[in-house]
Amino acid sequence: MTVVRTSSGTLVLRSKRPQVSVRVHVRTLAVVAVLVAALTGIGAVALAVGDFHVPLADVVRSLNGTSLVPAYDYAVRDLRLPRFVTAVLVGAALAASGAVFQHLTRNPLGSPDVIGCTQGAATGALLVILVTGGGFTQLAFGAVAGGLATAAFVLVVSWRRGLHGYRLVLVGIGLAAMLLAVNNFLLARANLERAQVAQAWLIGSLNARGWEYAGPLALALAVLLPLVLVLTRALRLLDLGDEAARAFGVRTGRVRAGLLVLSTALASVATAAAGPVIFLALAAPQIAKRLTRATGPIVVTSALTGALLLAISDLAAQRLFAPTQLPVGIATGAVGGVYLGLLLATQWRSGRW
Repeated sequence: MTVVRTSSGTLVLRSKRPQVSVRVHVRTLAVVAVLVAALTGIGAVALAVGDFHVPLADVVRSLNGTSLVPAYDYAVRDLRLPRFVTAVLVGAALAASGAVFQHLTRNPLGSPDVIGCTQGAATGALLVILVTGGGFTQLAFGAVAGGLATAAFVLVVSWRRGLHGYRLVLVGIGLAAMLLAVNNFLLARANLERAQVAQAWLIGSLNARGWEYAGPLALALAVLLPLVLVLTRALRLLDLGDEAARAFGVRTGRVRAGLLVLSTALASVATAAAGPVIFLALAAPQIAKRLTRATGPIVVTSALTGALLLAISDLAAQRLFAPTQLPVGIATGAVGGVYLGLLLATQWRSGRW
């Protein structure tokens, strides 16, 4: 194995047999390690603290199956662990989706919640809740259908001899406002019981999320994320221009369409599990990009950043006003609103708008 360090802070690992080269960005690798460590620490705190406190040593025993206290096992493995896993998966899905959208549109505002895909997914899921009262599987299908339909509409309306980021964002913002009105109309026409359930879900919440949510969500991410990572390799070539990418054998239209479908599906299944958690898909990729200083789509780092942000937000929503548990969407909305203002101010000062 040969290790070559380049001037850009990248290590190139080369093996002689077979001849394989792998590029490793040192700063990105360090950021990933820190994010994983921080996520592990937040997980330990989330599993230990609560109205019923569990000592950290007993958390470890409950996880490895050696605990002798059934109450600890119930609190850790049946209540807190599935909620934490769901938070990690939802945050990762939304952030990865946002990273792809922002790179496709070349716009820091090009996230699925800003351009309407999340609202479209919410509309599809609302129809399931209010009409059939279905479970998570039906919610997921409704959310994915609504999100994909919204993405297709935005793409068709904004396409003018190519995909232009600012036009897509403007069309998406308008459609998101229309879909919000549709969602409010559906709530107004529903019976009181289902409307209350739907309204609580629309805020974005991880309350009472068990393995019936975490399991299907993990399966969806296990299918979607590897496909996104495969296509993002071609997306890097698109940065050279469509003609240059075609010279390397990249089918540009199919790559963009495939990434749009996959990233919309990621945002939609996350919305089905936790509701439309706002601003996470917008903020997490930008934070990850500033931490790594990397160019191109940084899907893995963005996913870890989103998972950490949502896990912290959910812990804060649980404990800041305990024993009252707030929906996590309130926490992400408060933080995300401040971040959006700072982002707009930065873009304005840089002269990009």
